[in-house]
Amino acid sequence: MSYTTRTTRTVRTFYSDGRGPPKVETKTYTYGDDSGGSSVNGGFNIGGGGRRFQIRVGGGGQDGSDQPNYSAPAFSQRPQVIGRASRKEKKDPFSGVINQSYDEIKRRCQEEGCLFEDPEFEAEDSSIFFSRAPPRPFEWKRPHEICDNPVFIADGASRFDVQQGELGDCWLLAAIASLTVNQRLFAKVVPPDQSFEDGYCGLFRFHFWRQGEWVEVVVDDRLPTYYGQLTFMHSVDKNEFWSALLEKAYAKLEGSYESLKGGSTCEAMVDFTGGVSEFFDLRKAPPNLFSIMLKASQRGSLMGCSIDADPNQLEARLSNGLVMGHAYSITSVLLMDIETPSMSGKIPMVRVRNPWGNEAEWKGRWSDQSREWSLIPDSQKESMGLTFDDDGEFWMSFDDFSKNFEKLEICNLGPDSLEEDELDGKKRWEGHTENGEWIPRVNAGGCRNYLDTFWTNPQYRVTLTDPDDDDDDDLCTMLVGVLQKDRRKKRKEGLDMLTIGYVIYKIPDDTKEGPLPLNFFKYNASCAKSNSFINMREVCTRHKLPPGQYCIIPSTFEPHQEGNFLLRLYTEQCAHSHELDEETGIIEEQEVKKVPGYREIPPPTDEEQEQEQALKASFRRVAGDDMEIDAYELRDILNAVFTKEGSVEFVFDGFSLDTTRSMVAMHDGDLSGKLGFDEFKVLWADLRRWKGVFKEYDRDRSGNLSSYELRSALHASGFRLSNRTFSALVMRYSSKNGNIEFGDFILCAIRMKTMLASFRNIDVDNSGHAAFDVDTFIQTVMYS
Repeated sequence: MSYTTRTTRTVRTFYSDGRGPPKVETKTYTYGDDSGGSSVNGGFNIGGGGRRFQIRVGGGGQDGSDQPNYSAPAFSQRPQVIGRASRKEKKDPFSGVINQSYDEIKRRCQEEGCLFEDPEFEAEDSSIFFSRAPPRPFEWKRPHEICDNPVFIADGASRFDVQQGELGDCWLLAAIASLTVNQRLFAKVVPPDQSFEDGYCGLFRFHFWRQGEWVEVVVDDRLPTYYGQLTFMHSVDKNEFWSALLEKAYAKLEGSYESLKGGSTCEAMVDFTGGVSEFFDLRKAPPNLFSIMLKASQRGSLMGCSIDADPNQLEARLSNGLVMGHAYSITSVLLMDIETPSMSGKIPMVRVRNPWGNEAEWKGRWSDQSREWSLIPDSQKESMGLTFDDDGEFWMSFDDFSKNFEKLEICNLGPDSLEEDELDGKKRWEGHTENGEWIPRVNAGGCRNYLDTFWTNPQYRVTLTDPDDDDDDDLCTMLVGVLQKDRRKKRKEGLDMLTIGYVIYKIPDDTKEGPLPLNFFKYNASCAKSNSFINMREVCTRHKLPPGQYCIIPSTFEPHQEGNFLLRLYTEQCAHSHELDEETGIIEEQEVKKVPGYREIPPPTDEEQEQEQALKASFRRVAGDDMEIDAYELRDILNAVFTKEGSVEFVFDGFSLDTTRSMVAMHDGDLSGKLGFDEFKVLWADLRRWKGVFKEYDRDRSGNLSSYELRSALHASGFRLSNRTFSALVMRYSSKNGNIEFGDFILCAIRMKTMLASFRNIDVDNSGHAAFDVDTFIQTVMYS
């Protein structure tokens, strides 16, 4: 049973610079409208860089004009052609999940007197495993079939509630244990107003942050069991089920229980908080690491740690009690007062929890029952919540912690993680997000090792205005995170995490708006970058940079890899960011000469003069008395010259009829289907220029351009392209392997010139808006 409904949600985000009342930003999200899409209203721009072009088609607009308005913003993700079905929407594995309404489902179940059975995550083997058959038969049971008195949460949720089952998702358990320490965040993820009594209908809901926004995930309460016992995550209390149902909701979010095997603690921490994660190699830890951890703990950040796995043994236990390849959660960081007859002071301490929740604990200094605790007064031990049970939780000195653990993950809470009444004078990060996509043949350029394509990756301009408060070096802190979307969920399709990272360049003050070209990266070094390119869901690094303008380029390590990503920027002071883009148009003659790769048409060579005379003679001979030719005649005339041996320096089989039809259409305003001699001379001049540009970029004389070079080649031909337009041209004119033949390049240039000329003739005010009646629109699009 599942019901789709139109749902509107308003989110208020508060920002504070510490010098006045918090600023508020309101966003309204609408899901599940009649078209199956979603809309966003409010104080933020969902478009990319460049102007919003608007085309109005039809009659009877609501604004009183003759035509209704349709605005087409320049999205930073794969562009969508207006009015056509989106393959991405059809294939989005999450679309059904977000359109399930908890209130509607509950109402219908209560009306019909039935228990909810989730059609989006059915009680079958495929919801558990996607790569193999289950090792034994699992039986799905509801809590009241497992025990007599099931409860959702018994006596409050704590880090001691959760125990790992048979699934290798200790990383998730470590994150859940950290989440329980912050009761407000826990209540946001696990709404406490749910039970197996009043209003029970087998339906439960949870909230997760998913790739830029909070979503509600509903599940039924049928859980996998074996011989009547829960198979996977469960609570210590046999009749408590919040943890098992939370794991099920998260498994639904990712596609299956098996998809939860193996992961990073910070991955789940981010999904529970919407924060941005940092990773530290404790073998190369910064000198102020304890200060970073202490501040993170005081701000409610979630933290996890681990030791690299033994390649020869799964979760090998060390003699000191720690387990290799196992995810631990950090539940407290503090400076502990100590005073003895021989010494006094403060000791940096870290409290760690093993999600197994058993006797597998640290056995060194400050471990349970160690003699060091005799130096601490009972009152202080009580205030620390110290217990010596075999509960998986233990204390370590920071010195021992940093020597025995190897990895540390910190999830910094985002601007919307704390409510206004919880600020209490604390500052929050300023947050900025950009959605993007790597599209093979278009902008999947790979890392800096692949210089010729690297510059084609999505580029984002960030302006840092003010240095951090109390920063003696006048530097700005910026956390940069690049998160790849939906990769864990797509494991069942054979897709795994991409190897991703990013590079940052300083932009000179006099740089014009638009993507930085290849030559910029040839002659300028980066000023910062991610710690590494790594196959994790998110890479994040903390940077200290002077105020100024910067270009951030997220990329995969190898080129030609497809993926969606979310770029997140956290700064202490206000900053600004947007995708580097440019407006589609014709570059004026005086400007096009400044474009790298521009070739001014040289005087014709002797051979070209002979070609021109031959073309004129052929034209007069074929045209007859009216001195006009059609597309068929034009094809024969041009191919007689262009396919002649030595006429071009690359392989070319001749222009197609489709291309010569477009050549005629470019100059045929009266729809005669003919080309006159004067228009023919203009066409010949264009062909000479475009042929010269093609030769400039066809460096191997193969008769092909790489699709990654198309933008530069069209720039040199006098065309300026937005990211959306460029993506559409590549999809239309490149081959499957990303090559563009000479004939297709000429056809692309012809149609660009035709369409832009038609648009400019109607947009007489140069406003970026043009009004077409339906016949004119079809003629303009189809006859080009």
